[in-house]
Amino acid sequence: QVQLVESGGGLVQAGGSLRLSCAASGRTFTSYSMGWFRQAPGKEREFVAAIRWSGITYTAGSVAGRFTISRDNANNTVYLQMNSLKPEDTASYYCAARDETYRSSWSPYQSYDINYWGQGTQVTVSS
Repeated sequence: QVQLVESGGGLVQAGGSLRLSCAASGRTFTSYSMGWFRQAPGKEREFVAAIRWSGITYTAGSVAGRFTISRDNANNTVYLQMNSLKPEDTASYYCAARDETYRSSWSPYQSYDINYWGQGTQVTVSS
């Protein structure tokens, strides 16, 4: 059974930092990219960042320069370092894994083609 378990969310003041972790288990993830989405109340789930097994990263424009995604392949763990947090970053953050086996080239992350989701972790940024 595949599981993605997030941790590291919490309450932080604007300008502060948090690091989210996502531990994956239940299968081999060598052919999977991993990433993060977020969803604020009343809004659609949106892409935040993704990382390929090779380490190539992709980051949404709204968080570029503030958020950094990284990955520990040996431990099947992906991280999201969030700096200079803003109140608009408040959301539930979801870890995601997508199978890249049959893709000939990278395509942007979309919610509908994610294979596995975590349960989400809440990030609240106070002003």
